[in-house]
Amino acid sequence: MFERVLIANRGEIACRVIRTCRRLGIHTIAVYSEADKDAQHVRQADEAWPIGGPRPADSYLRGEAILEVAKKTGAQAIHPGYGFLSENTAFARACNDAGIVFIGPRPESIDAMGSKAAAKALMDNHAVPLVPGYHGENQDVAYLADQAGKTGFPLMIKAAAGGGGKGMRIVRNASEFADALASAQREAASSFGDTRMILERYVEHPRHIEFQVFGDTHGNVIHLNERECSAQRRYQKVLEETPSATLDPARRKAMGEAAVAAAKAVDYVGAGTVEFIVARQADGSPGEFFFMEMNTRLQVEHPVTELTLGLDLVEWQLRIAHGEALPLAQDQVHARGHAIEVRLYAEDPDQNFLPGSGKLQTLRLPSRSAHVRLDGGVVEGDTVTIFYDPMIAKLIVFDVTRAQALQRLRDALADCEIIGPKSNIGFLERLARHPAVIDGTIDTGYLDRHLEEFVTGEIVPVDRVLFACATAALLADEREAMTSARDSADPHSPWNHADAWRVGHAGKRIVALALREQRHEVEARGHAGEYELRHGDSVCNVRGARCNDDVLSARFDGEACRFNARADAQHVLLHDAEGQRYSFSRAPAFAWEVKDAAGGNQVIAPMPGRIVLVKVKAGDHVEQGQELLVMEAMKMELALKAPRAGTIDNVLATEGEFVEADSVLVKFVA
Repeated sequence: MFERVLIANRGEIACRVIRTCRRLGIHTIAVYSEADKDAQHVRQADEAWPIGGPRPADSYLRGEAILEVAKKTGAQAIHPGYGFLSENTAFARACNDAGIVFIGPRPESIDAMGSKAAAKALMDNHAVPLVPGYHGENQDVAYLADQAGKTGFPLMIKAAAGGGGKGMRIVRNASEFADALASAQREAASSFGDTRMILERYVEHPRHIEFQVFGDTHGNVIHLNERECSAQRRYQKVLEETPSATLDPARRKAMGEAAVAAAKAVDYVGAGTVEFIVARQADGSPGEFFFMEMNTRLQVEHPVTELTLGLDLVEWQLRIAHGEALPLAQDQVHARGHAIEVRLYAEDPDQNFLPGSGKLQTLRLPSRSAHVRLDGGVVEGDTVTIFYDPMIAKLIVFDVTRAQALQRLRDALADCEIIGPKSNIGFLERLARHPAVIDGTIDTGYLDRHLEEFVTGEIVPVDRVLFACATAALLADEREAMTSARDSADPHSPWNHADAWRVGHAGKRIVALALREQRHEVEARGHAGEYELRHGDSVCNVRGARCNDDVLSARFDGEACRFNARADAQHVLLHDAEGQRYSFSRAPAFAWEVKDAAGGNQVIAPMPGRIVLVKVKAGDHVEQGQELLVMEAMKMELALKAPRAGTIDNVLATEGEFVEADSVLVKFVA
């Protein structure tokens, strides 16, 4: 086995590889950018070396700098993780030329499958079923438009060198094609440095099912069962699970054999994933399946496979790269139970999933157990930067049945709390409770068609929720006051108790709770779990209130209720009976005023990023909602639109310029 391995990646996957290497006694070497000098993968590795600036192009994509570190440190092998250089043929060849093992497939295999167009041509030659479309070399715009007409609408434009949903657009009719193609090409150029596109007939309401494959240098190739990845938003997976709830044994066998055939077609070595589109029949059951692409690397969602098979796929990668044979034959692969993975992101679902950044002031995650696994690359106090994917952690759950695993997921999500950048936890909670997920009927376009079912919009908490939150806050204040009193010079002083006691009259406290810039005041009298609460004209008597192990129990006007809740001096988190999450900030006990920073007369940058298109100039008249600029940030394009109809006074941004968050980009005539 290798003695020294360099991990050419960052964040969660780097920490994941380090964990396996440490268990195997392998010395780990990390690399890091200027933005990552204090990152967890740097702290966890046995040694770590700087490789450049914060942008990926200046650091994690600099193959020559990474190889230089590998040579200096005596690394025998390089694990590329996923993303960055994991599917870069030139880097794999450079490793081989330097006498350093690339822990991944041969460069020729990456070449064959790295281009979606080349992969489709190869699969066509090996009788693997393909979606009708065009995957040729001619990339002339007029020729592509002609091929689109021949393929028929709706169709999918896809970046030939793409992945992760980048450079993909659905086109419903010919009039949309040119703009969609240009947008996909820009995104592909930014993400992959390659503007080549392929066209495919768009299969309506498909399912996305992929098979984990593994090959060794002794000619053996097997699959490790499927992963259902049909819950997607804009082609990005948001929930992955195994086994699929829809595959019968016969279809599972046929798809597994096709996946192995695809891997054998390129003499595949190491971990890979063969992805299929599965059409839906009239009765909703799975129909024909078509090869979509092959990812020549470890996938983000590999933990669900590990949990159901009891394997460590990173260990398999290391052993196969070292020349060992596959540990199992196909008939020795036996799964048990059900596993589900979701990813916690710093993003705002109510603002079109706008990626976020900032310090993780609070990062609370469920306890690890036989049923709950966490793969993360940040801890509380770390910063989610603007330069990389804003993933905070992967949450993976396991149980005997799918229904039990879904309940494990709901319970685990309820234990999560992120304060700092906004997060997608509430969105994931609604996803895990949605009938389309519970029934296993969701398809790849469902979320985009029904997004309003998964985002909250404006939440108006009912009085019962406010009274429960206020109760949790009062109990927390009293606990804190008792702790402070014990440590004071006069523990029995009435001034050391948080009961608002005053001489001559009953004490009154105000609990001020803020939710999405809305302030809610609850007046409280009483203490020690016995309160009279008032919100506006509503009054509630609370008796027997206790908050233990993050569970609030009390009688509200005589009705015994139970809430998942926790509170401190800054925040209150509560779930109601339907599982709706309420995350309040505690505000000062005096009124506040919210001002509109934009005032309707300017467009500001919602986050740091690069301006890729400017569509207006001074003097132009625009309508409300008209697209003014296109901005690239956190690997995605953001369209910035006019807040109102009016005349442009000044455009303060230029194409190619990097702008900071809250920079004024466009001004309107007042």
